[in-house]
Amino acid sequence: MFDFAATDPLPALQQSAEFAAALVRFGRAPKYLADGSVAMKRGPLLMLSRYQTKTQDLPKVLAGFRGPILLNPDRFDPDLSQIGALPLFSPATCAELDLTGDLRARLHQKWRNRLKQAEQQNLRVARQNMPTDPHHWLLKEDAHRQRHRGYRNWPAALTCAFAERNPGQAKLFTAFVGKSPVAGLLLLRHGSVATYHVSHTIAQGRHLCAQNLLMWQAMTWAARKGLQRLDLGVISTEDAPGLARFKLGTGAQMRRLGGTWLWWPPLGRTLRPLAALDAKLMSGDWTG
Repeated sequence: MFDFAATDPLPALQQSAEFAAALVRFGRAPKYLADGSVAMKRGPLLMLSRYQTKTQDLPKVLAGFRGPILLNPDRFDPDLSQIGALPLFSPATCAELDLTGDLRARLHQKWRNRLKQAEQQNLRVARQNMPTDPHHWLLKEDAHRQRHRGYRNWPAALTCAFAERNPGQAKLFTAFVGKSPVAGLLLLRHGSVATYHVSHTIAQGRHLCAQNLLMWQAMTWAARKGLQRLDLGVISTEDAPGLARFKLGTGAQMRRLGGTWLWWPPLGRTLRPLAALDAKLMSGDWTG
């Protein structure tokens, strides 16, 4: 379905058949482009997230679509300005963990120490398929956190749709003290990649370093299943430094994504000079 160069990273969750199936169940069927990329339609706007289509192929792949297109490429490509795409937001940074080799040896020392501490506690870890219940405690905690911190993640119904349409691909790891859950972590598996989706830890779980134990269990489970990469999502050392340290402490590597661009094909030629200037400002001194 996808035709990527060998040097490209593995496709992200947003470009997976599993995500597309979840969208259909959720009632928002995706639009498939000529090269198999997954896009979403919102009114007149077409959204293409974490795609790997080469810029020179976009006019052909999107031929016939004349409305505005929101582009979120998986890698930064200043050539987008050559087709008249205007940059809106600078590239975010994600954390990706290679699941091959000695995972424990790559843990940062403080992270490894917390894992050892958690392993010495009276914690019981359970792994199960994610229940298709939008009122599950982990999804309720995630919704509360979104409201409290003012950001948006998947709605609970879409997470449940993923679990329903992809049996066994949404794995829930839960740490218990006795019969009480103190931490939870949900992975979504797609192809040879797993994506860290939702997690929550109560105060007692934080004291016991339960999330380190859950992440370790999730990492080693994914590696045993032959998966190649764990996508830990976007990180920000400014807005959420603690979470960034936690993710990078696993041995994950940072990678810059492609930013957000607006492209309206009929105006591409007209906007090309402005787009080129904005793209230069967006890229700064980063060339990776």
